[in-house]
Amino acid sequence: MEIASLGEFGLIDRLTKDLEIKNTSTLRGVGDDCAVLHYPDTEVLVTTDMLMEGVHFDLTYIDLKHLGYKSAMVNISDIFAMNGTPRQLTVSLALSKRFSVEDLEQFYEGLRLACEKWGVDIVGGDTTSSYTGLAISITCIGEARREDIVYRSGARPTDLICVSGDLGAAYMGLQLLEREKSVYYAQVEDAKRKGDKRALEELAHFQPDFSGKEYLLQRQLQTEARGDIIEKLRLAGIRPTAMMDVSDGLSSELRHICKQSGTGCRIYEKELPIDYQTAVMAEEMDMNVTTCALNGGEDYELVFTVPIGDLDKVRAIDDVHLIGHITEANLGHVLVTRDGQEFELKAQGWNPLAKEE
Repeated sequence: MEIASLGEFGLIDRLTKDLEIKNTSTLRGVGDDCAVLHYPDTEVLVTTDMLMEGVHFDLTYIDLKHLGYKSAMVNISDIFAMNGTPRQLTVSLALSKRFSVEDLEQFYEGLRLACEKWGVDIVGGDTTSSYTGLAISITCIGEARREDIVYRSGARPTDLICVSGDLGAAYMGLQLLEREKSVYYAQVEDAKRKGDKRALEELAHFQPDFSGKEYLLQRQLQTEARGDIIEKLRLAGIRPTAMMDVSDGLSSELRHICKQSGTGCRIYEKELPIDYQTAVMAEEMDMNVTTCALNGGEDYELVFTVPIGDLDKVRAIDDVHLIGHITEANLGHVLVTRDGQEFELKAQGWNPLAKEE
């Protein structure tokens, strides 16, 4: 069905007609000029992300349902990174005419799955036309008690540096998808050049063999916000002193924390959590796996610091890894390699506004 047959408000009605309110702070969701929220005794957290086709995602290898899920999760992750609880979401889309109503329903199905997982209400947004592809802007609203909020600026010397999950898998998943995309288009061009219609017909059903690499694809295509880690920290009585989610790469995030806190850091290569599939894929593509773990980005794990007195508590938490400690600022940002050498930890993660080489 063409979107034009419904119009803007008809499309909104179709996508949001059966949304159910889950949070008492949501007084009014979709349906008026504004959502109405009520937070009488708590601080409000607000985060916004834009995702642009061709920059942040490629519809060659991510379907709209997974894209909707990921779009919600990357915003929800920011609320967790402040030690908050996500409550509401607004969704704005700019669409070209190549998208159908059914496409948007798939996108919203992914959004809803992500929001249902963390009890988040979809309360509004906007839709408009685009001449350059799909653009997604999502705002997530959350809450936290003032004394519970964790900023990037709270790390202090001797604090322990911890990270959840494992690192580099999402980046290696992206490299795998990009490689198979290049192989596919090279085969298509070769078949066109030869005028091989049979080959072109077969390529229309092309399916790469991803066996043994499923985890890498999951990490890239099905992003998960680590609210489970926040809950484990709360149950253990641990309040991080500084925290971020790993969206642009661990090295970049750590340097952000150190800059905001006025400190240095020291991390150890041997302690970096890396999945077996990540290591195998890095070797297959002749890439340094430590570089991938430090700079790959899109892991959406949590990197956080805790007082040294919480050492035993944090060691007892499953899927949390101690990778180093905070130092005085004059000691710099140091990576200690497996053989004991020391190198400056450089911020080489994702920078969307960097000049193209």
